[in-house]
Formats: sequence, structure tokens, C-alpha cells
Amino acid sequence: MISILFVSDDSYFLPVAAAAIAKKYLNKDYDIIAAVPSATDAKETEVASQIITESGFELPDHIEQFENIRRFIANIVICFKPKKCDSYPMLPGNPILLNWQLKTTKKTPDQAQRETALPENLSEQATWSYSTTMLRLKQMVSDLVEQGYLDALNHTMRYSNLIMDNLHEGIIAHDLSRTVFYFNKAAEKITGYNREEILGKDCHEAFPGKFCGQNCNFCTRLAHIPDAPYKYPVSITAKDLQKKKLEMTVIPIKDDHKETVGVIATFRDITKEFEMSLRLGEVEGFCGMTGKDRLMLEVYQIIRDVAKSSVPVLIQGESGTGKELAARAIHTESNRSDGLFVPVNCGALPDNLLESELFGHVKGAFTGAIKDKKGRFEIADKGTLFLDEIGDISPAMQVKLLRVLQDGRFERLGSEKTTASDVRIICATNKELRAEIKAGRFREDLYYRLCVVPIYMPALRERRQDIQLLVTNLVNKAVTEKGSRIEIAPEVMRMLTAYDWPGNVRELINCIQFALVRLKGAKIELRHLPDHILHAKKRNFQKKSTATGYHADIAKNAIPRLTKPSKKTDVQSIKDALAATNNNRYKAAALLGISRATLYRLLEKYQGRF
Repeated sequence: MISILFVSDDSYFLPVAAAAIAKKYLNKDYDIIAAVPSATDAKETEVASQIITESGFELPDHIEQFENIRRFIANIVICFKPKKCDSYPMLPGNPILLNWQLKTTKKTPDQAQRETALPENLSEQATWSYSTTMLRLKQMVSDLVEQGYLDALNHTMRYSNLIMDNLHEGIIAHDLSRTVFYFNKAAEKITGYNREEILGKDCHEAFPGKFCGQNCNFCTRLAHIPDAPYKYPVSITAKDLQKKKLEMTVIPIKDDHKETVGVIATFRDITKEFEMSLRLGEVEGFCGMTGKDRLMLEVYQIIRDVAKSSVPVLIQGESGTGKELAARAIHTESNRSDGLFVPVNCGALPDNLLESELFGHVKGAFTGAIKDKKGRFEIADKGTLFLDEIGDISPAMQVKLLRVLQDGRFERLGSEKTTASDVRIICATNKELRAEIKAGRFREDLYYRLCVVPIYMPALRERRQDIQLLVTNLVNKAVTEKGSRIEIAPEVMRMLTAYDWPGNVRELINCIQFALVRLKGAKIELRHLPDHILHAKKRNFQKKSTATGYHADIAKNAIPRLTKPSKKTDVQSIKDALAATNNNRYKAAALLGISRATLYRLLEKYQGRF
């Protein structure tokens, strides 16, 4: 059914009269709607309705307020404005928009005396000669139908939609308030949602977990929209709950005055391509993480595998390696992605505050508790709770956390009421928890509750081939924001690749930001880098064995060696290496001639024998 919307934001009579006339001229294949201003004088409404019915027309079945026009998916919109309809919002379905201009003809004194039925307090719009306006509207609607204009509009609309709906790429467009006004057939096929379910809604509310994966510039209302098109990957949950990988390109929409009024995004399903690229080692990033080293590819694959279940995950690695990014990736890839991802930094809070933060409290539970407060376990219900720096919590807090993990129940601080919460637990730490267990600082039973699936985030020095990719991406992001091209001197890239990066990716990001702040031209040179990197001692690096399927560089003299790398992976050799390096696993792995990730896997394999 074709829908025609007659609309005005300052007149009740014009859209209602036009809709009434169209209702008589058109058959039942058309849905006729009139949208009128909400602040309409009751007497004006009464008089207008009386004139329309006395002229031989029935009032339209659908009369809505102007504020609600985004609820309707109209094919043709006819607006009544003395000027163009530029001030009207972009409407769902991207309809054809017509502007009907009617001159305001003032009544003569004689007409005013004869039309005693018109109340004195009517607006200027109602002081028109209604009878003359009805004749003009009747002629305009008649021309629309009988002169073939309506058929021509329908023909244009059908062919325009035919072209857009036969594209393989999905297309979604929304205005600056994130209200979706266009959604083509390919978008329906990829996402599983019908356009009627999406059009006219906030794109962050129409799709579970946000369609953009929280990567776009509209995640806050104060959106910064780059002038140039930009591309990024995104993961979505389709209507059938299947996870899909999309490649999305976002383009700003400009009006006649070159002002941005919205964005249009094209996207295609690259799920199969991504899985194939992952197997072939050709992926350069995943869910906000950047890297194509085999160590990172292993991390990506583990995340995809573990996301299919809700078992607890323990992410280990040095500070700055991206442990929280990995945790967010697990949440994004899981079926809990429409729930909240709730992070808590356990190392930043003392026990009493951490307990309140996790479990909540009731009013009066302690000094300053002036009202009831939900804890993170309640907030993360049906979602994911990320406990960062889990190795820093006290033994007493470990006991309380263990109890919650056992049965999913807890009490708010100061309350006797038991609350249940369905959350997935992901923890992270930069400490060696097995060493902490041996030292008596971490409970072994809690460790096994948390470490159902371990993930080890490699240090940046263990995947040096990713440094150039990370630097390039960081600089390209700055180019997108600033709109100017930036080059990187070859000696700068060599210096950055050779540096050990004790702060890992976080330190690299800070370094690039520092260089961009100091940059005055269009090329990053050595003088733009921080002093501690420029003055770092040059080191010679050697390649490690490729037996594990990847290459990494380590400093020759950075690790004390008793012998040359043995490449032995039996229990006794591992024990000897750990003893020789005072349980430093990085050094022990180098001593054995294996990667740290391999050592971690062997420790898990032989757990209980060390």
C-alpha cells in the first residue's frame, strides 16, 4: 500500500482538507495521513472540520500530530510551507517530498462580516478564505491524480528503491539524533531485521549491543563527524542471534548549505572472509585490537572460541598489552553483547569500597551511605563483569568473591536479603598468580574458579612486526581527525621497532600522541620522539626459533643464560629454567628457547607438577 502524508507545522486546515480531498479521489490502495500542529485552537479545528464536511468531503481516518511524523513510513510527503521544506526532519523511508505553496489571501471587510461563524481569536492561517482554499486544494489534488503526476512519482520512487534494494551492500542512514530513516533490502538480509522494525528508531536502541559496536562517533550525543568517509570493522548480533563481522564505511550527509545533517553507512558481511583470513594469518585486527603476529592471531581465535560459552576467563599479561580490549572483545563476540560490559579496577579500591562497588549497599550500611546503591554484579546482570587487577585483592575479599562465584548469590553491604545475578566473569592481572599462590597471597581454589580458560596477551616486544602496523593506524587516525597528511620518517620507524616498550601498546600510543603534539609540519622525525626513546641504548636482536610458528625478537643480553637455548619442554627442564630465573617466565621461556605463550601452555598441561 502506498502511503501519502500531508503535513504542516503551523496549519490544521491545510493538511486535513488536502487529505480529505485525496481520500475521495484515490482508491483503497492508498493510505492517507494528515499531520497537524499539536497546538491547534479548538475553535479553529471545529470550524475547519465543518467547512470540509459542508464541502462534501469526509475527514481523513488518520490525523496525527506533527511531532509524531517519524512514526510513519510514508512514500510521498506533501508539506504546506511558504518556503521549501528544508526545516523538516529526514523522514523514515526517505520519501519523495513535495512543497505545496498556497498564497495567504486576506479577507475583505465584507467577507469578514458575512463569515460570522469564524471566531475572533483564530490565527492568521484561519483568516484565509476557506472556501477559496478548498477550491485550490481540490484542483491541486485533482492535478496530482488526473494529470499523471502521482503515477510519475510512484514510478520514480519504485525505480529508485529497486536500484537501492538490489545492491549487495547493506545501507543504513540516520540523522544527527541517530534516528534511522533509510534501511535497504540488503541491510534486512544481513541483519535479519525488517525495515519496519528499524525505521524511525534510534540506531543504538533498534539493534542489540548497538549496531556500531560502540565504535562510531554517535556513541555520545556530542558527535564529531569527520568530513571524509571513514571505514572500520564491526561485529553485530543478527536477529537470529548469530554473530556477524561487517566491514562498514560511513559517509557524512551534507545539505545544500554544506552542513552535515546525518550519516549514511554502507556495510557488507565479511564473516566468512574473516574466518578464512584468520586461518590463513592475514587478519590485521579484531574487535578494536590491532596485530597480525601469530601470537595475536592465536589470541583472536581463543576469543572467538571462548565467546561461544559463558565460562570464566583469566587474561594475563603485562600492563599496557590490551587486556581490557580482549575482555571487551569476548563480550562483543558473545551472546551477552546486548547486556552491559561492566569494568571494575580491583586494584584501585580498598576492601570496604570494593565490596560496596561489587555487591552494592543499603542506606545506612556505613557512614556516607545515604541511599541504596546497586553493585556491579547487579548492574552487569545478563552481561559481563570485568574484574581488572584481580591479583591485587586481599585474602578476605577473595573469600567473599569465591562465594559469589560458587552460587551466583550475594548480599548488599548492610542487608540480609540475598540477590542472584547472572553474569559472566572475566578477570585480568599482570601478576603471576601461580607465584602468588605459592607465596600464600592468592587462594588456589579461587584461581581455578577464575581461570577456566586462560588467555595470555603478548608483550609488544614479543610481536615487533606489529609495531609498524600500530604506528601507521595511530597516525592514520590522527589524519582522519585533522584532515592533513602525515608521513613517518624511515629512521623513526626503525627506532620505534627496535625499542623494547616496557609500557607496551599503551606506551606506544603515548609516544605517537607526544610526537603529534610536537609536530609542526607533515612528517614525524626523530626530534619529535620522547627523549627516553631517543636515548635508549641500541640493542642487537636475534630471531627466535620458528618451531612454534611465529617470529619474535628479544635482546641478546637482556636475559641471563646458563646455556644456549635448549628447546627442551619436559617437566624437569622447565623446573630448572624457572629456578634459574627466579620464576620469571619471560626469562625462563627465552632460556628454554620457546615462546612465552608456549611456556604458559606447558605449565597448564603439567599443572600440579611444579
